[in-house]
Amino acid sequence: MNIPSNLKYTKEHEWIRVEGEVAYVGITDYAQGELGEIVFVEIETVGETLAENATFGSVEAVKTVSDLFMPMSGEILEMNAALEDHPELVNNDPYGDGWMIKVAINDLAELDTLLDAAAYEALIG
Repeated sequence: MNIPSNLKYTKEHEWIRVEGEVAYVGITDYAQGELGEIVFVEIETVGETLAENATFGSVEAVKTVSDLFMPMSGEILEMNAALEDHPELVNNDPYGDGWMIKVAINDLAELDTLLDAAAYEALIG
């Protein structure tokens, strides 16, 4: 199981990578493995400011649809356009080319409420 130590995680299996005032968000390697082959990523919240834990979109796999949740509050600046034609990037590279949204962070202190790699690993067993 790939759990990069430079990221923070949610109990709902999203990851976040902060780069200055912005952050990249996606789903974890564990989550994509549990979902199976991802066939569609829907994010219609670009330009909106959402609260921590708010739903920012959904991911559709062959057998299920799962909501996506904001790890931190902020404005969604961009969706990864590559996912429109290649949703399988989430399966193949969940922490790289499979990122989902870019967010302008409202409150960096919210990072302290997220799980580090060790705590996330303990959560998923």
